[in-house]
Amino acid sequence: MTLKHVGVLGGGRMGAGIAHAFLMTGARVVVVDLDPAAAQERIVRDVQKSLERGASGTLGEYLGRLACVADSAGFAGCQLVVEAIPENFDMKVSAFRDIAAAAPGAVIASNTSSLSVTDLAATVPSPERVIGLHFFNPVPASKLVEIVVADTTSAELVEAARGWVSDLGKTPIVVKDAPGFASSRLGVAIALEAIRMVEEGVATPEDIDNAMVLGYKFPVGPLALTDIVGLDVRLGISEYLASTLGERFEPPALMREMVARGELGRKSGKGFYEY
Repeated sequence: MTLKHVGVLGGGRMGAGIAHAFLMTGARVVVVDLDPAAAQERIVRDVQKSLERGASGTLGEYLGRLACVADSAGFAGCQLVVEAIPENFDMKVSAFRDIAAAAPGAVIASNTSSLSVTDLAATVPSPERVIGLHFFNPVPASKLVEIVVADTTSAELVEAARGWVSDLGKTPIVVKDAPGFASSRLGVAIALEAIRMVEEGVATPEDIDNAMVLGYKFPVGPLALTDIVGLDVRLGISEYLASTLGERFEPPALMREMVARGELGRKSGKGFYEY
């Protein structure tokens, strides 16, 4: 199935990036967000950067296939709707129900980085049409999408999703619906240990990150990446993983203290580094 009409719920950094990715394939994209103007501004900025790097077409052509609205009714007629809202299960359940009502024939995908896609699928009719499409930040530059297969996801949908990801110019990996999947589980484990090392005074954030970048060829250090993702986001993920996989994912006290102080990383101007 070629995607010609795609919906994205949430026009924040991730949602805007996902919308941009599908726009670049030639699809019509509708984004539903509480602040449609801000969502469109983010997407336009991403498209302009792509054009500056040599992408074909004009800004007007892309904007002609983009709609940013405030009501989920805008998803009517979409073949695929990607949910990209904060990592809160109850919020996502409400979002899934809204999507299912507005687009009863659409595939529903969650961009969740850790929550159970199977549990989300159980809240809507035809759970076989639900899948996880975990994009990475920043979406335009990232080459990976993690396809998360719920217990009820149809085999045909998994194969279709592989094709969609390839059409985006990204590489799909397929994982079963387990806590943290593959990427978040490994990424958070490394980040938590790095935070514990800072907490214990083993080394500075700069030296810990350099150890992984220069010694292990990581593109960015685990603490710098935590700042990019957001300490509050990683705290929520680690709390969920601790509740499902055990105390090895228990958040360090330093992480909780930084979040309580509002030191969330890049979005607040300060985390393990200052911005």
